[in-house]
Amino acid sequence: MTSVSSTYEKATRPSIQQKTVNSHVMLFYAEHFSAPIPKMFSGQYWHTQNTIIGQAKGRGTTYFFQHNKNEYVLRHYRRGGLIGKVLSDQYLYTGLEQSRAWREFKLLQHMQKLGLSSPKPCAAMVTKHGFYYQADIISTKIPRAQDLHHILLNSGLTTNVWQKIGQTIAEFHNHQVYHHDLNIHNIMLDDEHGVWLIDFDKCGIKPGDNWKKSNMARLKRSFEKEQRLRSIHWKYAEWKTLISAYNNAAKPN
Repeated sequence: MTSVSSTYEKATRPSIQQKTVNSHVMLFYAEHFSAPIPKMFSGQYWHTQNTIIGQAKGRGTTYFFQHNKNEYVLRHYRRGGLIGKVLSDQYLYTGLEQSRAWREFKLLQHMQKLGLSSPKPCAAMVTKHGFYYQADIISTKIPRAQDLHHILLNSGLTTNVWQKIGQTIAEFHNHQVYHHDLNIHNIMLDDEHGVWLIDFDKCGIKPGDNWKKSNMARLKRSFEKEQRLRSIHWKYAEWKTLISAYNNAAKPN
């Protein structure tokens, strides 16, 4: 996968700022947080400010909060799988620009420049502890949107929306954006049926086309799994609609 630093350095240089407080290093846009402090990267801080508007449970808790009339998403980086049971949120430190938070922040910024439907990065923090680090990221909340999983639990989608989902994923792939965890929890629909992709941890710019087929196969397995476990409103015919729209919009590298 292409180096985040080399790919995005010129694009990110003008307005992103960096601030160090003891062992904490923060990357931020001043238009969102003019004077960031380390404690703002905790849900407890926004609870004390009375600005929490929601939360979601996954590997950890993702917090949604308001600040200066805008809505944001705060996520703490956590490991999954067996290693996550031992090192839940600790990562080997190999340099700031190689940290999970820095890489995701720069990728989100790059995608904004490309006009892709993804969250805007606002701030990130890496906290170094000797040989390992912990990290957090704050991005904009997509207004009036739900993830595809929650929507399909309650109702189906029109053919036009299935086509838009396929076309949107193709737009990301056409720009060589690889989504490490493409599944129905990371696809959002807003109230105007706009399609968004979220959660770009461990993602990046990937050359070639061979990976794209397996990326779509992963998404198909996600539909099949949720249909089997929770009987979501989804049929194989709708996958054919999605993949047909994807194939028509996809451009070879």
